[in-house]
Amino acid sequence: MKRTFLIADTHFGDSRIIGYEGRPFAGTKEMEEELIRRWNETVDQDSRVFVLGDFSACGREDNRRILSLLAGEKYLIMGNHDRYFTSEQWEEMGFIHASYWPVLFENWYWLSHEPLYLNRNMPYANIFGHVHASPQYADVSRQSFCVSAERMDYRPAAWEEIMMRMKEARMEEER
Repeated sequence: MKRTFLIADTHFGDSRIIGYEGRPFAGTKEMEEELIRRWNETVDQDSRVFVLGDFSACGREDNRRILSLLAGEKYLIMGNHDRYFTSEQWEEMGFIHASYWPVLFENWYWLSHEPLYLNRNMPYANIFGHVHASPQYADVSRQSFCVSAERMDYRPAAWEEIMMRMKEARMEEER
């Protein structure tokens, strides 16, 4: 069975994000090398990775190159910075599938770029990005988990870890 990983907001090639989010990189080259290194330390070729938006600010050839260097089958839920290419173009560059819309995963978990509204009575949970390290959003709750790169040590998070941390949040809330 394939392992599943998730990450959002890698922003390959985007020098502005380093300053905006206080990323610990001297420039886009260092950021790219470190993101690729950490991804490949975490993910093997037999895994699948959901990128929950804002993958890259690069052109087609650089995106092809970067995607070819990243381990695993890659799926994109397009974010606000990914809309300059169509889903078909992202797939031509190396994603197995690219979606403009959130995706329901395992009948329960909405995978989206931006956080979705869920109330306590809804039977769903939301895995999202977009908010980077904003303190307005929790890392984890009983119904949500943020996989922005800054919160995940700039590497994809394992599905098992996400499920464990959401379960712990649920148990803590019930105490």
